[in-house]
Amino acid sequence: MIDLKTFEVWFITGSQHLYGEETLKLVAEHAQHIANGLNNEAKIPVTVVYKPVVKTPEEIYATLLEANTAESCIGIITWMHTFSPAKMWIRGLSILQKPMLHLHTQYNRDIPWSSIDMDFMNLNQSAHGDREFGFMVSRLRKNRKVVVGHWQDPEVVAQVETWSRAAAGWHDWQGARFARFGDNMRYVAVTDGDKVEAELKFGYAVNTYGIGDLVKIISEVSEAEIDALLTEYENTYTMDAALKKGGDKHSSVYEAAKIELGLRKFLVDGNFKGFTDTFEDLHGMIQLPGIAAQRLMADGYGFAGEGDWKTAALVRACKVMGAGLKGGNAFMEDYTYHFDPNNSLVLGSHMLEVDASLINGKASLEVHPLGIGGKADPARLVFNVAGGEALNASIVDMGNRFRLIVNEVLAVEPIEDLPNLPVARVLWKPYPDMKTGCAAWIYAGGAHHTAYSQNLTAEHLQDFADIAGLEFIRIGKDTRLDQLRNELRWNEVAYK
Repeated sequence: MIDLKTFEVWFITGSQHLYGEETLKLVAEHAQHIANGLNNEAKIPVTVVYKPVVKTPEEIYATLLEANTAESCIGIITWMHTFSPAKMWIRGLSILQKPMLHLHTQYNRDIPWSSIDMDFMNLNQSAHGDREFGFMVSRLRKNRKVVVGHWQDPEVVAQVETWSRAAAGWHDWQGARFARFGDNMRYVAVTDGDKVEAELKFGYAVNTYGIGDLVKIISEVSEAEIDALLTEYENTYTMDAALKKGGDKHSSVYEAAKIELGLRKFLVDGNFKGFTDTFEDLHGMIQLPGIAAQRLMADGYGFAGEGDWKTAALVRACKVMGAGLKGGNAFMEDYTYHFDPNNSLVLGSHMLEVDASLINGKASLEVHPLGIGGKADPARLVFNVAGGEALNASIVDMGNRFRLIVNEVLAVEPIEDLPNLPVARVLWKPYPDMKTGCAAWIYAGGAHHTAYSQNLTAEHLQDFADIAGLEFIRIGKDTRLDQLRNELRWNEVAYK
């Protein structure tokens, strides 16, 4: 269970000594009221912590240095209640390593027309105090999100919530470990990439572990553990009698449970947040992990097949960002098309490993031949994914930078039954339409593997990209190919 309330966002208010102690006392009261108000908003999933008003370069530096080193602090919200001369912020902002949201607000929503005087003006001057601060952040080329409006405005609260989720996803990457069982699928380009640059850029480490290390742990799983997990399978999923104890296919489910237990132990003991595998390297394993990968993803682990470590890390980040929201985040692949001119659709799936956080209804645990990899028939969960607004996201290595591509889509219910397709699956319509959406994805270099999200928006991923320093490409309802191709050309210049 991912609990975002354990993460803190610090609310830091800027002022100066020019206005006197009485004014500074009111600044502090107002700032604390806003911080507590945001913290009490049900939509905001993290803990918003009020910090004392900063009034000097020394106070600013000390507070931002503390934010850098505080393990629970995932980012800061800044607000200039009065005028805070921005040269005071240079040293502090220069060392800031945590994500920042600049909240351009003021304590009062309305101008008190009949009573406004210069005392009120001196106290409530965010309108130009935040501009002074904003210049310095831009001058220092610091990434941040700017949110404008009254702090009780639902749209403002929603933007703060979105950014806080992105900051949580970024924080989770720092020091994260992802295990790679085997190497990249042979000759495949887009799933590979520079793991050293990724660790420098993103803060997570990807290292390869021999499949034999995992097989050893799988072989040590106890019969009691296996029996308990088999009982959980029977109580949770629809299963044919042939898969239950005494059935002629029970051995496949037994091996799948054993693999899940061993794989889970490997990940827990190694403090991993996700993993990849490849069907080309399963030496010593009886079957490819199917239900194991599905259930581990449903518990919050990142995963992608065929050695695709970038997508495994992105799936994990999406699961953190979406924690507590209705819907799920999972590994996905564009598999095949329905080119009906009146109802064009993409069928998304993977060989085994779409997790049941996306489910519509109850999953069926089934055993079928895989038809690839030369191993025993693997157990997997089969289900239809729920319809609704969703997105596909892909991180690709462009050589001189990483690019995050997002395509907003509309998932739909299957138009017919799929009785012979033994995998989890989803049908969607890419925005703005099938031809434009698919062409835009290909022009942008998007991968065939994605993180599929039912509960995140392009804004979540935009905020995440800004925090991570990623190039961001959005394909949505208003996308035009000529504009997108120009954007890609301009970005080539910007990143060189």
